[in-house]
Amino acid sequence: MNLPEAFSLQMQQILGDAYPAFVESLSMPAPTTIRLNSRKPLATPLAAGEPVLWHPQAYYLAERPVFTLDPAFHAGAYYVQEASSMFVAEAIKQVADTTQPLKVMDLCAAPGGKSTLLASLLNQDSLLVANEVIKSRVGVLKENLEKWGYPNYIVSNHDPEEMVDLEGFFDVVLTDAPCSGEGLFRKDPQAMNEWSENSVQLCCARQRRILQAAAMLVAQNGILCYSTCTYNEKENEANAQWLTQVADFEPIKLNIPAEWGVTERKYGYQFFPHKTKGEGFYLAVFRKTKGEKQESRGKIKLNRLPQKKAETLKEWLKEPARFEYYEKPDGQIVAIPAGLTHHYATVFRALQKRSSGLEIGQFKGNDFIPSHGLALSTAIATDLPAVELSKEDALRFLKKENLTVSLADQPKGWLLARYEGLNLGFMKVIGDRINNYLPKEWRIRMEIPE
Repeated sequence: MNLPEAFSLQMQQILGDAYPAFVESLSMPAPTTIRLNSRKPLATPLAAGEPVLWHPQAYYLAERPVFTLDPAFHAGAYYVQEASSMFVAEAIKQVADTTQPLKVMDLCAAPGGKSTLLASLLNQDSLLVANEVIKSRVGVLKENLEKWGYPNYIVSNHDPEEMVDLEGFFDVVLTDAPCSGEGLFRKDPQAMNEWSENSVQLCCARQRRILQAAAMLVAQNGILCYSTCTYNEKENEANAQWLTQVADFEPIKLNIPAEWGVTERKYGYQFFPHKTKGEGFYLAVFRKTKGEKQESRGKIKLNRLPQKKAETLKEWLKEPARFEYYEKPDGQIVAIPAGLTHHYATVFRALQKRSSGLEIGQFKGNDFIPSHGLALSTAIATDLPAVELSKEDALRFLKKENLTVSLADQPKGWLLARYEGLNLGFMKVIGDRINNYLPKEWRIRMEIPE
């Protein structure tokens, strides 16, 4: 690998005698890791190898399959995520009580790996706000959270500096800041081609702006996690130290087994590919020592669904009493966890560009049209009519092609398409045909081998 000269000099200064081992690790294939969704168990496990030491539901794969051709991937049974970055969950478990309801912000969230990681970590009475600044990346973030299926999240599209009305609101804020990408050179050669000392300086300045906005969002005694996928001191330790100098935060020391191979710094923790089985990653954790905690207040300014229509929804949800139901101006029905309505109202008032809860469908006259999000949600009722598809038909469904399913034994009306017990989406049996309600933008576009 032809590393930039300035980067090589930088890493020699950081690593000393370990530099040759680091360079050698970059010539090795990047490991493939998946993290399982505990609420969507796999009937047929993938060919998993050794476990990821810092996450109990994550595994290295013996070989990288074509994930697009696995219906379980589309159902949200697992997420393909770089191993080192999963360390965020272990850090938060050590510093926050995840058995209690928490308000959590993932400030730079797309494509959604850390958001789904947080969703699995939090209890059902917690609220997760997943924010992405770049509008073109919001779609993939929403799709990945929808696949994961947890109902207590909001997706937003704001610059962190626009969130002043949420000052002191969050118990935990994760800032996985845009960086120079040094830790991704092995996986993404383009990151190496774009690297320069000037880009490091620009990233450092942008990270400080984001960190300053993130610090404002944290409640007193709350947690701020700062992470990058890079190695240099400017973007990592220098920024961490700067935060403690300009805001009321103190670094938190974590308990990390030596066999994990994580390098402890004065401020934060560093993953190197020659010491851990993963890519380059940096994480620092802080507690806010001063400030105010903003209490949730206000009411949701959406029309509450009439009781008669709300009664209709009971058959579609596993625990319908857990939610309150509202109708958006476009007719979409959203389900909001009943215990979180004040939190949702606070976020809705503060952020204009965001989702409004779990969209479960809409009424056309007296008929309820379920959404794709409901099909993938873990809140969906388990006894709805469904058909178990073969892998071949599951892939046809995901390509929106004709299925070989016999209609003789299928009930008329709405039907869940399932693969090995996992919901893929809705179909509707009308007369002698089946209509496929998979959203067009979700369909598989690659050719399926015979």
